[in-house]
Amino acid sequence: MKYYIIAGEASGDLHGSNLMKAILRSDPQAEIRFWGGDLMQAVGGTMVKHIRDLAFMGFVEVVANLRTVLKNIALCKKDISDFRPDAVIFIDYPGFNLKIAEYTHTQGFKNFYYISPQVWAWKKGRIKTMRKVLDKMYVILPFEKPFYDRYNVENVEFVGHPLLDAVAEFEKNTQLADDFRSRNSLDERPIVALMPGSRKMELRKMMPDMCHLAAQHPEYQFVIAGMKLLGNQMYTPYIHSDNVSIVYDQTYPLLQASFAGVITSGTATLEGALFNLPLVVCYKANPITVFIAKRFAKVNYISLVNLIADKPVVKELIQNDLNINSLETEFHKITVDEDYRRNLFKEYDSIKKMLGGEGASQRAVNSILETLKNTADA
Repeated sequence: MKYYIIAGEASGDLHGSNLMKAILRSDPQAEIRFWGGDLMQAVGGTMVKHIRDLAFMGFVEVVANLRTVLKNIALCKKDISDFRPDAVIFIDYPGFNLKIAEYTHTQGFKNFYYISPQVWAWKKGRIKTMRKVLDKMYVILPFEKPFYDRYNVENVEFVGHPLLDAVAEFEKNTQLADDFRSRNSLDERPIVALMPGSRKMELRKMMPDMCHLAAQHPEYQFVIAGMKLLGNQMYTPYIHSDNVSIVYDQTYPLLQASFAGVITSGTATLEGALFNLPLVVCYKANPITVFIAKRFAKVNYISLVNLIADKPVVKELIQNDLNINSLETEFHKITVDEDYRRNLFKEYDSIKKMLGGEGASQRAVNSILETLKNTADA
């Protein structure tokens, strides 16, 4: 069968790659076209557009790049129509994907959404569109299915969180972490992971405070989780101390080898928790974006760790609360306060149990294939 998959961000690239592997296990002759990144490209299929050209975040950033966004939408519609897939699979990235889903629905394609848009946080108006245009949706957070049930959205299935699969697969190859220090010329000091995000805007906002913290603590070595697709020049201007280094595209080895982490809000916060990494969550954005988000957001937390637990497990430093004094206070807790660290480990264990176990990608693919078969038999 033919599959068209659209992922627009780094986390979607990771989940998309695991989904593609599951598709090929179940359907070895599958033809796959996709929008994604290096991880999806490594699995196979045909890439239409790379995520480096797609990751615009926030109201101001989207407006500034509106011409590019509209050109990408037009390209995607035409490419799907030319390819004629049996299934169109959308991975998060709702601003773009729901526009495409409306089109593909009118054209009679089967629409599957893997990893729900965060409409439980804001933009609940999207639910009406999702109810109308999606044939099936696969959610990965335990509170999402009950949420959609309240809004009478049918054909929603909780499949578990795919990060459990990604971490488990990595941990089967422990040699990747065993030689992490030597491979990256790191010494024996404890490693602190700095994860500034996957977008250029995030790096500009996060890197100054992260590197300032590093300069105050020569007893640790701070390692930035860099992304090659962003380019070295996005990181080096902020590094002014010799205890800061960069490793590119080695997120999981870094998380496994680290003693603590300073992490930008996003998928990486949950990844840190799954690796039992004491961490503090940071976030700064364009002030207009933050003002609008605060006005309309309906959640108490921004990090996945706290959202899943429904309580403040990890500290979130957001916008003006993110400064060198507050960051120093929280850094002391995650590195020196043993009681604080032990409590984090306990909370992380509870979160892992809530996430549904391994096999999310395969469960989603099995359901997609069953839905397609039932449609063909009808």
